[in-house]
Amino acid sequence: MLIFGLNVKAQNYYNVLKYGAKNDSSKLATLAIKNAIDAASKAGGGTVYFPAGKYLTGSIHLKSNITILIDAGAELHFSDNFDDYLPMVKSRYEGVDVTSFSPLFYAYKAENISIIGRGLIDGHGKKWWDFVEGYKEGQARSKWQTMFDGLNKDIILPDDPKQMKRGFLRPPFIQTMFCKNVLIDGITIKNSPFWTVNPEFCENVKIHAVTINNPHSPNTDGINPESCKNVHISDCHISVGDDCITIKSGKDAPGRKMAVPAENYTITNCTMLSGHGGVVIGSEMSGDVRKIVISNCVFDGTDRGIRIKTARGRGGIVEEIRVSNIIMKNIGQQAIVLDMQYAKTNVEPVSERTPKFRNIHFSNITGQVNQAAYLNGLEEMPIENITFSDINMDAKTGFSIGISNKIEFHNVQVNTEIGPSVSASNVNYLTIDNLKSYTPLVKSPVIDLKNTSDVFLYNAFPVKGTTTYLKLSGEKTKNVILGNNSFKNAKNGVIKENDVTENIDVISGDK
Repeated sequence: MLIFGLNVKAQNYYNVLKYGAKNDSSKLATLAIKNAIDAASKAGGGTVYFPAGKYLTGSIHLKSNITILIDAGAELHFSDNFDDYLPMVKSRYEGVDVTSFSPLFYAYKAENISIIGRGLIDGHGKKWWDFVEGYKEGQARSKWQTMFDGLNKDIILPDDPKQMKRGFLRPPFIQTMFCKNVLIDGITIKNSPFWTVNPEFCENVKIHAVTINNPHSPNTDGINPESCKNVHISDCHISVGDDCITIKSGKDAPGRKMAVPAENYTITNCTMLSGHGGVVIGSEMSGDVRKIVISNCVFDGTDRGIRIKTARGRGGIVEEIRVSNIIMKNIGQQAIVLDMQYAKTNVEPVSERTPKFRNIHFSNITGQVNQAAYLNGLEEMPIENITFSDINMDAKTGFSIGISNKIEFHNVQVNTEIGPSVSASNVNYLTIDNLKSYTPLVKSPVIDLKNTSDVFLYNAFPVKGTTTYLKLSGEKTKNVILGNNSFKNAKNGVIKENDVTENIDVISGDK
């Protein structure tokens, strides 16, 4: 082959049929696939090729410079015999570093690896799901649990070690550990035993045009890049039994010990259907999550849209997040969640165990949802510097903001069925610019602020039929400034409860 005048040898193809695999699923192909990978690796790299047909296999371990090509019409069916995923390997499970069942596709400290093609891979996860859901505390331990116990005597446990002590951890479908230059492109994946695409501690990961179907199944998240750097997810279609895309960086003390952040991620042009969340950050974020861009996505039928969650004990920082150009429809709960009390805990002094959410920005979002947003900070660590710009929501209930600082709304429309469009409690430095509701409610103000200080509200123009636009209450409510508002269509522009002792400062233009 001539490229730019140079004679370049085409990369070798290693057809698994030539290494003894059967494409009628009549024989376990694990050894044949291993032999094809070994031959390609010995030659310096190559493409391990699956022509059309059905293959039955156990775990597949990739090496550097290997491409797995699953052609159109080819199906890889993974065995549901747990022994086919032994010996156990170094892995990470929900942010904790362990030795456990081999993932179905696994790579460790490899470079330049790919899983591509228009074929199907099926994890046949039901037997894994049933084992976990049928397990009862105190019953006799299986040989796999006993094996796990022996291999994990000295692991660092999270705050809640119940899952680790149970000792049966389902394997992820695709897990690459400490790898560079990972590509997953074009394939269809279904019935994962656990998390589906799960790069760990990797650099330069591209996941493109992948379809994932794991409906009605426990913990079968779609794409979970954890503690990775430079991740690109695009043009994917996801419908799963848990979160569609989740960004993580380790859990509690194990995550803080590794201290490897998830950073430099772009997620774009994806469609999410069934799932607990469209894109979720956390709750395992102890190694930090930063520099994340989420854009041009459709969430239709997920429980939540964008969800960022943590709890005391995690530690870590979530920051520098941008979410834009999102359509949300049929969202069962909240369009946007920032919850620092995902697990209920008691107030404690600020330390390495204290998580932080800051510098997170949402813009150009359209939604038909149950609740527009829910922000819930920690008493000792409020959420900080969050903006909502150019947002249109039809929601049963509106924005609920609690224990937060430096919150801004710009050109936000929220039409609610129940309650205010925006309610805030224990918030400092709140800016509200041109916030509208076209469905004002007789018994609720459009904006309800309690114990909220340093408020600047401007460019308000409530529609006809508005009973009350702004209600203020709480003895901590102070330094409220209004400017350039027209309340002529509202029966009450502003209502101030008796426990608000400070006057409102009107600077210009209010009527």
